[in-house]
Amino acid sequence: MPKTSARLLALLSLLQARRDWPGTQLAERLEVSARTVRRDVDRLRELGYPIVTTKGPDGGYRLGAGSRLPPLLFDDEQAVALTVALQLATNAGAGIEESAARALNTIRQVLPAHLRHRIDALRITTVAPPASRPAPEVRTAVLTTLGTAVHHSEVLRFDYTATSPQTRDDQAPIPPRRVEPHHLVSWSGRWYLVAWDLDRADWRTFRADRIDPRTPTGPRFTPRALPPTGDIATFLISRFRGTDATGDWPCRGEVILHLAAADVAPYLHDGVVEALSPDRCRVAVGSWSWTALAGDLGRFDADIEVLGPPELTAAFARLAHRYTGAANSGSSACSTPAPAREGEP
Repeated sequence: MPKTSARLLALLSLLQARRDWPGTQLAERLEVSARTVRRDVDRLRELGYPIVTTKGPDGGYRLGAGSRLPPLLFDDEQAVALTVALQLATNAGAGIEESAARALNTIRQVLPAHLRHRIDALRITTVAPPASRPAPEVRTAVLTTLGTAVHHSEVLRFDYTATSPQTRDDQAPIPPRRVEPHHLVSWSGRWYLVAWDLDRADWRTFRADRIDPRTPTGPRFTPRALPPTGDIATFLISRFRGTDATGDWPCRGEVILHLAAADVAPYLHDGVVEALSPDRCRVAVGSWSWTALAGDLGRFDADIEVLGPPELTAAFARLAHRYTGAANSGSSACSTPAPAREGEP
C-alpha cells in the first residue's frame, strides 16, 4: 500500500481526471479498501478540496467547485501545457497580459527543478502587429460578458462603434444592436463576436473592441447552425475574404514561375507550389480580385507564364498598361530640363 501522502495525491489526480468516480473503482485503482478511500476523501476535504459524495447503487465521489482555490495538482505534461498557454496569453490582447505574466512566474517558482529547466528551454516569442496597426485591447469585462452570453445562449444588446461615423437623416441616436451571440473568436490578434443580428436577419461579425454591452441580457434562444456547414473557421475566412460560404478566394489562378519551388513556397501562405524543374514551378493561388492576384504574383522577380484563367491574363495586361504609363511618366520627368536659376545662362 502506498504511503498516505502519495495515496492522497493519486486520489486527487483521479478525481481531477473524471467527473464522477464510483467508490469501488477508486478503491480498485488505488489498491485499498473502500473504508480507506472514505478516510482519504475526508483528509482532502480538510485540506480545502470540495469533494461531493454522489448517490447511486455503488455511491461515489466528485470534485466540485469551492468558494476558494485549493492547491492544484498537475502532472508534468499539464504543467508544461499551462506554462505554454500563459506565455501565449501575454500577447492575447484581452487585458490579461500582466496577470498572465504574474501567473507564469508564480507557477514557475513552485515547479520541480526538472520541469523548471524544461519550460525555461521552451521560450516562446510572440510577435505583436506592426506599430501602424496595433492590435486593439479588449476589456476583460467585455470578453467575460460576451463569453457568458454565448455560453448561456442569451440575446445580447450592445452599442457598436463602426469603422466610419454613422449618420442618420433625423440625427436620432443609433439604437443598440440586438443579436444572438454564437461564437467568441480570437483571430490574428483580434477578438470577434459572431452573432445572428435579429434586426437585420443575417449573420454578422463584430469587433469585440468596438462593443459596449448593455445590461441586462435578453431571453434565451435556441442556437442556430452556421450556414452552410456550421464550421466557424470556414465562415470567418469567407467573411474576411468577401467570398461565398466555402471560404475560398473569389479569384483563383495558375501560373508557371521561372523560380525554384523552394524560393516561392515560403511566400505563399495558402497557395500550392509544384516543382517542375530546378528553376521552374507551377503555382496555384487565390486572391480577392484578379488585379490583386496578378500584383501578388508580379512581386516575384521572375518570368511568368499564365496557365489560366483568361481573367488572370487580362489582369496582367491591365497592370502592364499601367506600369508602362508609370514608367513613361517617370522617364519624361527625368528628361525634362530643370528651369535655369536666376543669373544662369
